[in-house]
Amino acid sequence: MKLAKRMSRLNESLTIAISTRAKELKASGKDVLIFSAGEPDFDTPDVVKNAVITAMQKGCGKYTPVPGTKEVLEAICTKLKRDNNLSYTPAQVVTNVGAKQSIFNCLQALVDESDEVIIPAPYWVSYPEIVGYCGGKSVIINTDESTGFKMTAEQLKAAITPRTKVLMINTVGNPCGGIYLKAELEAIGKVLEGTEIIVLSDEIYEKLSYDTEPTACASVSEDMFKRTVTINGLSKCAAMPGWRFGYMASPISELNTAVKKLQSQSTANIASIVQAGAIPALLGQGDEYIAMMKKNFIERRDYAVNAINAIDGLSVLSPAGAFYLFINCKKVDSDSMRFCTRLLDEKLVACVPGVGFGMDGYFRFSFACDLESIKKGCERIAQFVKSYKKD
Repeated sequence: MKLAKRMSRLNESLTIAISTRAKELKASGKDVLIFSAGEPDFDTPDVVKNAVITAMQKGCGKYTPVPGTKEVLEAICTKLKRDNNLSYTPAQVVTNVGAKQSIFNCLQALVDESDEVIIPAPYWVSYPEIVGYCGGKSVIINTDESTGFKMTAEQLKAAITPRTKVLMINTVGNPCGGIYLKAELEAIGKVLEGTEIIVLSDEIYEKLSYDTEPTACASVSEDMFKRTVTINGLSKCAAMPGWRFGYMASPISELNTAVKKLQSQSTANIASIVQAGAIPALLGQGDEYIAMMKKNFIERRDYAVNAINAIDGLSVLSPAGAFYLFINCKKVDSDSMRFCTRLLDEKLVACVPGVGFGMDGYFRFSFACDLESIKKGCERIAQFVKSYKKD
């Protein structure tokens, strides 16, 4: 059998592959510590579960409109106005099977062969993969620790060409937890004025911010609002990863129409009961639960940052948000795939190589797990680094 040529442009998600291998080792009886997961370890709030139970008892099991029910679309609009000072109508919102589908749908609708998409590195592993699948070209802007792994307006200006179609922004960022300040987003917006570049702003970790309150990309100016697709969901901030609830909001009518058409021929509506469960979370009824998660994440982050920085050869910036450390291992081994493969094989510690995020010489460590596991993991990493020898 001969597969379609476009499949050769697509690789399996590295984060999923690492987590799968680690879980297989754990299932075989190995004492594996998994720090590769991209999901909170907390259970979904009861207010969400109860809303689903009530909806099911009332017969909520039918198809809904492709973008979502009237109630969930209105709840998203309420959330965006309350939290981000962004005014959208329900017709400008589409719910998706997680924020990943929002990004996939938008890029499929926007990117033609040879169109360029600007992506700051480190980036979430799926961004360039989806761009490549669409036939587009990823233009990578390399950042570093001096800016907190954030792209500058000057770097953006230098990367724009007549073929530039889309700019990807991720704030709060994965894998480094960086948050673009309002002034930084304003400067980026100034660079984009007069162009037709669309901004896809991935804000999925928005409510898991610790040191700096994030600013919605679309809120910094009228021009940015008109060109920005705000992408968000409940996987991270409401501890609902397996529920697969994401959404996009945009004033760009042609794009919204195209995405709805595309989705009508793929997933159509997302699960009706998931939409029902999302409503209380969107309306802030789980905010106390989010505050509890944040308190725990801060404690874990602070411990892990200190523990990693105490290891000779490793260093890490304290992330302003999300639940990852992006650890510099260049002094030990600049080949992050080799480093992480040996770490899993020799010490049964699963982390994600930085090369998957477009930045070799680093690895991602998720602190979305209990503090005792983090302590044990940091001890194993310290032992591993102390005895590490390149082949």
